[in-house]
Amino acid sequence: MMDEKVEGGGEDAAALEKTFEGTEVPSWRNQITVRSMVTCFVLSFVFNVIVCKLNLTTGVIPSLNVAAGLLGFAMVKAWTVTVQKCGLLRQPFTRQENTVIQTCVVASSGIAFSSGTASYLLGMSPTIAAQREGGNTPENVKQLQLGWMMAYLFTVSFVGLFSIVPLRKVMILKYKLTFPSGTATAYLINSFHTPSGAKLAKKQVWVLFKSFIGSFSWACFQWFFAVADGCGFSNFPTFGLQAFKKRFYFDFSATYVGVGMICPYMVNISLLIGAIFSWGFLWPFIQSKEGDWYPANLKPSNLHGIQGYRVFLSIAMMLGDGLYHVVYMVIVTLHSFIGKKSQLIDEPTYGQAYDEKRRIDYFLKDQIPITVAVGGYIVLAAISTGVVPVIFPQLKWYHVLVAYLFAPVLAFCNSYGCGLTDWSLASNYGKIAILVFSSWVGLDHGGVLAGLASCGIMMSIVSTASDLMQDFKTGYLTLSSPRAMFLSQVLGTAIGCLQTPLVFWFFYKAYRVGDPNGSYPAPYAQLYRGIAILGVEGFDSLPHNCLKLVIIFFFGAMAINLMAELLKRYETKYRVYRFVPSPMCMAIPFYLGGYFAIDMCIGSLILFVWERTNKTSATQFGPAVASGLICGDSLWGIPAAVLSLAGVTPPICMKFLSAAANNKVDAFLQAK
Repeated sequence: MMDEKVEGGGEDAAALEKTFEGTEVPSWRNQITVRSMVTCFVLSFVFNVIVCKLNLTTGVIPSLNVAAGLLGFAMVKAWTVTVQKCGLLRQPFTRQENTVIQTCVVASSGIAFSSGTASYLLGMSPTIAAQREGGNTPENVKQLQLGWMMAYLFTVSFVGLFSIVPLRKVMILKYKLTFPSGTATAYLINSFHTPSGAKLAKKQVWVLFKSFIGSFSWACFQWFFAVADGCGFSNFPTFGLQAFKKRFYFDFSATYVGVGMICPYMVNISLLIGAIFSWGFLWPFIQSKEGDWYPANLKPSNLHGIQGYRVFLSIAMMLGDGLYHVVYMVIVTLHSFIGKKSQLIDEPTYGQAYDEKRRIDYFLKDQIPITVAVGGYIVLAAISTGVVPVIFPQLKWYHVLVAYLFAPVLAFCNSYGCGLTDWSLASNYGKIAILVFSSWVGLDHGGVLAGLASCGIMMSIVSTASDLMQDFKTGYLTLSSPRAMFLSQVLGTAIGCLQTPLVFWFFYKAYRVGDPNGSYPAPYAQLYRGIAILGVEGFDSLPHNCLKLVIIFFFGAMAINLMAELLKRYETKYRVYRFVPSPMCMAIPFYLGGYFAIDMCIGSLILFVWERTNKTSATQFGPAVASGLICGDSLWGIPAAVLSLAGVTPPICMKFLSAAANNKVDAFLQAK
């Protein structure tokens, strides 16, 4: 188990806390400072913009923990050094304060994901509803407005924080769950605050800054050539015009090159395999049946045509993959529970290693009363049960109540599974909620909206609960107060509920969000609405022969996962399971195409060559370079949106035509 590697009682493990033995651990009140909250607010805005852009383009979001920890350290460290030179420094910058910043920023950017502004909330809009005939009725469509979106997020986003608090000692002390991301973040923060780690962190910040400037400048340069959709470097037919028509090209996106450097190799390869299979073979085959399987001359966005196959087959693979992992996680959880025989540790014993004794002491120091956790959940769930039906009349109070009765169980399963495997299945639970509640309410009573709204309730609880437990693990390893961690999570959630709708609204007003052929197609909005329609209409909503293909792809996704698991258990010599693609990742390009998968594979190639050339350098600076690429390109979206709202357009349209089309254009211009 990873616990043994990380927290073993050897000399190296003990040396870590020995390094900080002379450093005073501040009280929980002093861990949450004004400067940390200002830093959180600024970084939360940056990461909300990044996550919003990623959500609206492809929906592929890498872990941004390293960037959040590094930027938080850099900002506060720069401030404290400046204040110290002026002789005004009152409180040194500690790893506990760094952990609070990390927790707050990740909580805020987590809301950008679970808020559904690019998935279930956007799926309610007329723009997405108009892309198919079924379910496009007044009771199943809702105009997006900043007021009700913000009210909805504030109503549902805090409940999950209270659902899992009573079990923090059980998960972290009794069962010693690893929570790999939380553990890795803790060791990153601990390393920043050692003498050698501080020097490395300064170099990483400088590398990130240079990468950011390069990426931002490149995005700015590209803007001058993109006066309209279809123009600019992002529409460069890298592999020829025929490949471009099948959405197979390199679009010069620094964001997704950076994302590819962060994501595992097999994730990027899975995306590429899915793109080649779907756009190279599957869709051309189905299009050859036009007029037989589906009516000819339909609009490209009509879900009764080829678009319907793209949407529903990707949904089938995602649901098959999601259901497999939910069942797998339940089995793993039950097996783990049966196998656990250790007892809950209330106080450290003399037989424990120095590090563990010290960590347990501080972890148990600032308790969060169970009455506060249980009472908070009941009160917030009651408020939500009353408010959500006001925002969405299609969802009755008893629907919301049922969701909150089952949610804590699902939150525990997700948190426990996340502690074992680092997989959060929040979106999968959300998809299941859509199917259940949309079919319960029915099409004539607004089942589409009811299903999408219930998805938000379930995702918010399950996602924030697992995030909080990850943060408790990080706090445990950095001697941060659980009370400070909980409050920073609450503050981060509040910041996210405020900033996420505002950032989304900025993009929504400046661009054609949700247009399949635009810069921000928001693919998950169409997919989530498709799941809701599947719930209310059943399989009658599918095009001809689509049901057969849906069944094949659904069970095919489960079979691929099962094969990977069997290979992992029984084939240990060559470890072939490492090369089995992920069905969830394969399904994403079904709808979007392969352009972003090519970007991400180029990112993987850069990292692979770098690791082969200098593995130490790649390990130390690769995440910083990737984070700079993502931040620079994403943040250019803000001035670009401001220019768009002000009516300022780029001066040039760089477009690529075939020789025949170019001759026609020349002839037309000469005729004038």
